[in-house]
Amino acid sequence: MTSEDTAIERSLSQCHTIAVVGLSPKPHRDSYRVSQYMQAQGYRIIPVNPLAKEVLGERAYASLSEAAQHVAIDMVNCFRNAQDIPPIADEAIALGAKALWLQIGIAHDGAAALATQAGLWVVQDRCLMVEHARWARQHR
Repeated sequence: MTSEDTAIERSLSQCHTIAVVGLSPKPHRDSYRVSQYMQAQGYRIIPVNPLAKEVLGERAYASLSEAAQHVAIDMVNCFRNAQDIPPIADEAIALGAKALWLQIGIAHDGAAALATQAGLWVVQDRCLMVEHARWARQHR
């Protein structure tokens, strides 16, 4: 099992509250569909989007720091461009998240290394929904 496989396994089995940075309120967007799927699997989704008030029945927050004042966050799932990841990783570390997940097409090795050094499980360039479906099949 690779270190990324371990990060996926631990993230999916031990994280129950997921802050989704860049979660759109638009149902046709990937961030919405992935988050809706994860919510249906029993995970609590915390939207982080300064332009939204509520998404998927949950209050939206302008930043991770604001969300963390109200909810304990286990995982930070990112739907943002790679250049936006370093400050998000810094916030995830500061708020004590267990995992940092960068969606498919998103990777930032520097931010990932810092998060890993801080003890977070890090997954890059993988779809949370796809990986959860694969993991769930293996754990039936």
